[in-house]
Amino acid sequence: MPAKLTVDELLRAKKESLNLELLTDGRGLVREIHNPDISSPGLVLTGYTERFPSDRVQVLGETEVSFLESLDEDRRRSAIEAFLSFDIPVIFITKGQEPPEPLIEVANQVGTPVVLSQLKTSEFYTRVKPFLEERFAPTMTIHGSLADVYGVGLLFMGSSGVGKSEAVLDLVERGHRLVADDLVIVSRRGHEVLMGKGHDLQRHHMEIRGVGIIDVQRLFGIRAIRLQKRIEVVVQLEVWDAEAAYDRTGLDPQFMDILGVPVPRVTIPLVPGKNITVVCEVVAMNHLLKFAGHDTAALFNKRLQARMGMSDYLEEDYE
Repeated sequence: MPAKLTVDELLRAKKESLNLELLTDGRGLVREIHNPDISSPGLVLTGYTERFPSDRVQVLGETEVSFLESLDEDRRRSAIEAFLSFDIPVIFITKGQEPPEPLIEVANQVGTPVVLSQLKTSEFYTRVKPFLEERFAPTMTIHGSLADVYGVGLLFMGSSGVGKSEAVLDLVERGHRLVADDLVIVSRRGHEVLMGKGHDLQRHHMEIRGVGIIDVQRLFGIRAIRLQKRIEVVVQLEVWDAEAAYDRTGLDPQFMDILGVPVPRVTIPLVPGKNITVVCEVVAMNHLLKFAGHDTAALFNKRLQARMGMSDYLEEDYE
């Protein structure tokens, strides 16, 4: 189901931070916003309406208001009526400018809400854009646990009872940070950034089998948690299977598709006595090395190939 946001919800959520004041009557507050993009009408005010993105939130900055004010009364009314003939969700006027006549009159007639902001146009865009992007970001929920390990977001996945929560709890005890346990809400920002967070009701609680529900923040302090984190590596925990083939070199990287974004995946088989916590710390540090341009497996393989090539050369050198 496509995401939607009513004008009333937007005003309630951002009234203080955007310094908003509704200038029209309340009939248009039920209008729905379906697009996270923001536009200024630009050429529409001059009469060119062929490529006007009318489904977007529209912003009248100083340039647009000054242009309308420069027109005579008849041309200004024609421009405003043509502008408001489209099904625009909401119009914002920035910098606390006086709305040009007869904008409010026509807006009330067609039911388009007009809202005044005291912010400068650039600052208005800067503050409202992240809110709209987050609200309309593709979202899904994943059964797993998310932790911040050395600044790397590790998403732990695996079958129920495999030990995801216990692994994250051990990482927290070693100074790393819990983001979410059991249920991770994942949203895509832009084309390739995945952000993960917990449900509001979770509040950094964890279920540890045999112990029950624990409050990580109260037990370990505020430094042991964070509200959200970018997901950078999927750590797949599974019980050791002697018949399975596990990656031993790192030369054949695996990926998991989450909301259309390929995320590196590392599968860790669990056996008694294995220090999963240290292994997960190494996974995070190895990811940081790769991000810095140092792929250990690839470099090691390159050295081996170079050495084998040198051995062949020496074997064929009969001098």
